[in-house]
Amino acid sequence: MNQSRTSKSAKNVIMVYINQIVSIILQFLSRTVFIYALGVSYLGFNSLFSDVLKLLSLADLGFSSAMAYTFYEPLAKNDKAKIASLIRFYKKVYRIIAVAVAILGFCLIPFLDIIVKTEKPIPNLTLYYLLFLSNSVMSYLFVYKTTLLVADQKNYIVVKLKTKLNFVVTIIQMIFLLLSKNFIVYLIIMNVSTFLQNVLPSMQVDKLYPEIKKGLPLSKKESKSIFGNLRSAFIYKLSNTLINSTDNILISVLVGTVWVGYYSNYLIIISSVTTFVSGIFTSMTASVGNLIVTEKPEKRFQIFNSEQVLSFVVAGVVVPCFCLLSNDFIYVWLGKEFVLNKLVVYGISINFYLTCIFQPLWSFREASGLYRKTKYVMTVTAIINLILSLVLGKMIGLPGILIATAISRLSTYFWYEPNILFKEYFEKSSKLFYKAVFKNTIFLVFEIFLVGKIINYFSVESWLHWLIKAIVCGILSLILTILLYRKSEGFGFIVTKMKSLNIKKLKMN
Repeated sequence: MNQSRTSKSAKNVIMVYINQIVSIILQFLSRTVFIYALGVSYLGFNSLFSDVLKLLSLADLGFSSAMAYTFYEPLAKNDKAKIASLIRFYKKVYRIIAVAVAILGFCLIPFLDIIVKTEKPIPNLTLYYLLFLSNSVMSYLFVYKTTLLVADQKNYIVVKLKTKLNFVVTIIQMIFLLLSKNFIVYLIIMNVSTFLQNVLPSMQVDKLYPEIKKGLPLSKKESKSIFGNLRSAFIYKLSNTLINSTDNILISVLVGTVWVGYYSNYLIIISSVTTFVSGIFTSMTASVGNLIVTEKPEKRFQIFNSEQVLSFVVAGVVVPCFCLLSNDFIYVWLGKEFVLNKLVVYGISINFYLTCIFQPLWSFREASGLYRKTKYVMTVTAIINLILSLVLGKMIGLPGILIATAISRLSTYFWYEPNILFKEYFEKSSKLFYKAVFKNTIFLVFEIFLVGKIINYFSVESWLHWLIKAIVCGILSLILTILLYRKSEGFGFIVTKMKSLNIKKLKMN
């Protein structure tokens, strides 16, 4: 990456990290207040409705990444007229999406009693659901503008605004929950927050890109080409969402909605860390898009290799820490009754590891539009995941649903996507990718075993005990991982780029 791409990526990563630190602290505080004020049953269908609405947003799936992909070339060429035309086009598309999501949402209302399984009826269930639905519909109103900032490597502007709003709104939600213990008020505040988080960045885009208001209609040929990309991205992302967002629904139907609540406590940990990890790579995606447009295969592979080593280093620290510390964390945070068995933790850890090591692949997939050629393999993955989840879920419950997700990923696109990427964009054999993954997996299993043996001597009865155990686990994992990768070419490239940055000169505006 040239200095411009590197500095923009750095600003995006820094802002994402600041946002994540604030968000993680607020999430755990608000989750504690939520459980205290409303109980685990409300927590269960709060998580359940969130996943149901991810599925309802099928109309949007892949559109944002396909849209960002179409912006890369005109941004690189400073073609303002093309950018304005694209904005006009996507504005119409997202209005249709908002209407489609609303209609799909209303169609699900008669089936709420089947999806939500509790021992006692939940009062106002339909009203809760409608408030979740309105929150989802509002999120589509201005996303076509904020995606322009993302594609222009300026996502830090959006993240900065959302961080401030998230802080204020979460504090207000906690206060109202403690005072009123009213879930409806909680959801109304959530809706107001979503509206502001979309309107304010949109206003910022209007200031930075005043030319977007004067866009001319795209030609029929351009519109047809874009719709082709959108259709491919839709199929790919639809399948991906069916893989990632059906677990809570299956848990609710097969095991019970209350178990969604228990599982969601672990999910909030893993989601926070995953967002932290993916934030590194998603912040680089726009820079990778620029790289693909302007650089040759050898340079592309150099960047991918450095991203891959970075993903291995990150996985080498965060995966062992989650696997070995999560049950102790839940114990001191919420109590023994909220702790799930180790098989569940192992299932989550395997999927978390796959998510970590796939990040560079996904980053290049989004930036290159690779989903156009790999969309159907994800459909196969989703079908395998659903069948295995039903079978293993009935056989061994919650752990079976989690293990099914890992098996479906490893048996399909893990073998397919790297072949296409390496052949068409790096002009190299994908064996390089598989050798690196195999080496890292063997190392990680050994690392978890070794570190686990050492920290088993630490008993946890308080936050201080957990903190000491976590520090030891983190330091040991970091030392072992750096010892393995310190002499690799990718690690050297990352260190060189970090040294070249002047953090003090990175302005966040």
